[in-house]
Amino acid sequence: MAALSTRTHGFADYAVGLLLIVAPYLFGFADGGPAQWVPMALGAILIAYSLLTDYELGAVHLIPMPVHLGLDIGGGALLLFSPWLFGFADIIVWPHVLVGLVEICTASITRRHPASRPVKA
Repeated sequence: MAALSTRTHGFADYAVGLLLIVAPYLFGFADGGPAQWVPMALGAILIAYSLLTDYELGAVHLIPMPVHLGLDIGGGALLLFSPWLFGFADIIVWPHVLVGLVEICTASITRRHPASRPVKA
């Protein structure tokens, strides 16, 4: 089901990217370890590829929306499993799991092509 427009998805991209960058400070796990740097790096990467995505809020239209959604799912999965992959599950888990699930779900319900552009064959 593609219920979310690419424009709305774009606003969510920038908001989630910013949230990932500031979350360690907001939620008290800015300790210099992977619990802090994984979401911060993923947030910066999310903002960067959003700026390069071919949708309404992209600055340079290089990355097709289906590729962007694949990156969202991959980044969401990495964030979701990062507490166990990087060994900080005993310190903090819920922000990583929650935002990772939101990323995956949001990508799963977003339209694959912007409404303002014709679909390229």
